[in-house]
Amino acid sequence: MADILHGVPFGQPAHPALTGLPLGFWTSATVLDFMPGSERAARTLIALGLATTVPTAAAGWADWSALHREQQRVGLVHAASGACASALFAASLLARGMGRTAAGRVLSIGGLAAATTGGYLGRHLAYPLGAGTSHAEPVAHLAPLGWHDLCKASELPDGRAVRRRLGYLTLVVIRQGTEVSALADQCAHLGGPLHQGRLETGDDGSCIVCPWHGSAFRVTDGSVVHGPATARQPAFEVKVSETGMVQLRPRKPRPYPGQDRASDRQPG
Repeated sequence: MADILHGVPFGQPAHPALTGLPLGFWTSATVLDFMPGSERAARTLIALGLATTVPTAAAGWADWSALHREQQRVGLVHAASGACASALFAASLLARGMGRTAAGRVLSIGGLAAATTGGYLGRHLAYPLGAGTSHAEPVAHLAPLGWHDLCKASELPDGRAVRRRLGYLTLVVIRQGTEVSALADQCAHLGGPLHQGRLETGDDGSCIVCPWHGSAFRVTDGSVVHGPATARQPAFEVKVSETGMVQLRPRKPRPYPGQDRASDRQPG
């Protein structure tokens, strides 16, 4: 359930998408208040907005629990704004049910103002503070084209993650027997050092778990096995030459479900 609330199956955080539901319903209801003969529709939209705050708040608290302290402080004010908006719209719906339509409309305007403030703080969390965005190094921009020598396979300990550098990039490299895997070392969630994480083996294959918040990535392709991370960890194709040299190049990530795969098909 936690992975669903974080948005792991969708490849992006669920909370920002869900916030569009109550905000959209409430904005529409407030606009309809200025249209004659639309009171019933406005009540329905307010009720729908209140209903959708439940999954929205649940996803938001799931994300909040895995943020750092500065982000959490802003997140609390963001949550308080949302709670205030919900209370005002609930009061508006109650007032309308009691026949106090004018008071209900005033409360709706106040609720929309609170929701808008919460939306601004949510944007501040997502952009300046980087909550929900990928913190992994941009491998596609920093890694040169082609195959590159990294180190001798014999220099890598078996069954343990180690840190290695490739130009500007810091990598976490894992050797398991004759198989070698490499990912960007900086965790996509909040930049934790994956080389300090633990290796786990399960039904999803070998995974590396971030030591900061427990995000788990499959070592072969960087896909997310468990959140709070939702973005794939940049991965590398790895081969070992006849001389025992580990060589690698950036791996093209697999598309998430729903993405167009046609661009990945090779002609012929």
